[in-house]
Amino acid sequence: MNKDDMILISVDDHLVEPPDMFQNHLPAKYLDDAPRLVHNADGSDMWKFRDVVIPNVALNAVAGRPKEEYGLEPQGLDEIRPGCYNVDERVKDMNAGGILGSICFPSFPGFAGRLFATEDEDFSLALVQAYNDWHIDEWCGAYPARFIPMAIPVIWNAEKCAQEVRRVAKKGVHALTFTENPAAMGYPSFHDPYWKPLWEALCDTGMVMNIHIGSSGKLVMTAPDAPLDVMITLQPMNIVQAAADLLWSRPIKEYPDLKIALSEGGTGWIPYFLERADRTYEMHSTWTKQDFKGKIPSEVFREHFLTCFISDSVGVTLRNNIGIDNICWEADYPHSDSMWPGAPEELWDVLSANSVPDDEINKITHENAMRWYNFDPFQHISREQATVGALRKAAEGHDVSIQALSHHDQGARGEALHAAAEANS
Repeated sequence: MNKDDMILISVDDHLVEPPDMFQNHLPAKYLDDAPRLVHNADGSDMWKFRDVVIPNVALNAVAGRPKEEYGLEPQGLDEIRPGCYNVDERVKDMNAGGILGSICFPSFPGFAGRLFATEDEDFSLALVQAYNDWHIDEWCGAYPARFIPMAIPVIWNAEKCAQEVRRVAKKGVHALTFTENPAAMGYPSFHDPYWKPLWEALCDTGMVMNIHIGSSGKLVMTAPDAPLDVMITLQPMNIVQAAADLLWSRPIKEYPDLKIALSEGGTGWIPYFLERADRTYEMHSTWTKQDFKGKIPSEVFREHFLTCFISDSVGVTLRNNIGIDNICWEADYPHSDSMWPGAPEELWDVLSANSVPDDEINKITHENAMRWYNFDPFQHISREQATVGALRKAAEGHDVSIQALSHHDQGARGEALHAAAEANS
């Protein structure tokens, strides 16, 4: 195998929602109160929902832009690649990047849909269902060979969340995005029996719960005045906490079919994490009363958890300490960790440096994702058409050059946004 022979399915990408997404899916009585995209005088676009304003910050959509334009300043849709918010352009970008398939996490509602939790539960539910129907029917439905559909949850109500899981499962959905720490959002923890209806619905439908870093809105930081580099470095630590929380939880023991993906969490930390979990069990289970029914935590982890990486040489080197059937690849388009359109080259360098055999490459790049998410793109496209080389050939002429797209002086919008926030506080 060579680089161009790989078939790539990314289990973690993102989208910027288009302004008309609610038009075809939200009941008319709610349209006037729905979130809307507001174009500001400074050229930025922000989603506004009642008193909440969610800027489209640059770090969330920097694919194809120079690193000098990275940052937390609000951007306009005309300052980002159309592939961030237009599904036709997204597929062109996927082709140019040699990427066959993708799971796309939400942006403005939050990874767990927390923005939609209002005092009016009927309205809140309508927003969640409208979002899910838009994502499933319009975004993913436009190119069924290219996207793994994923629903957002009814995070504030376990019973209604379970009902929504069952509803979207009938539409062919096998992924639910959720929070890595519901307690941090003011909801019962994973250890509370409150979530039992959700666990049952996930298992009954064969749906994977995707837990994305930062989905609770609580990122690990050392101090309020620490450099942003500290927060970025520590981002995977949120997923380590979630993995420990869930591995020792009752649902893992009570629901053998429960599947959880640690989205954008990386893999290099997992061998030590499993070693530590096994030692904890050996040394302390007698008095903590943990019981994995003759198994050890590392075995249970491999039965329930899917992991992923962008370019993780340590994780690839130690892949057999993780579990070769538990590892997927991600592109993270259009976020700032993504190497689009050169992701295949970066991935191939890591795989070849570690002498990964072809059968393991296939598992990591697409077979594990297909199996875990019950996704079969080859119903719509041949394997020969799905390779990195074939997709890039189909994208010949599509502009993937690095382009400076920002229309403002660096720092101007960030300062204005900060001043507005202080004025409203």
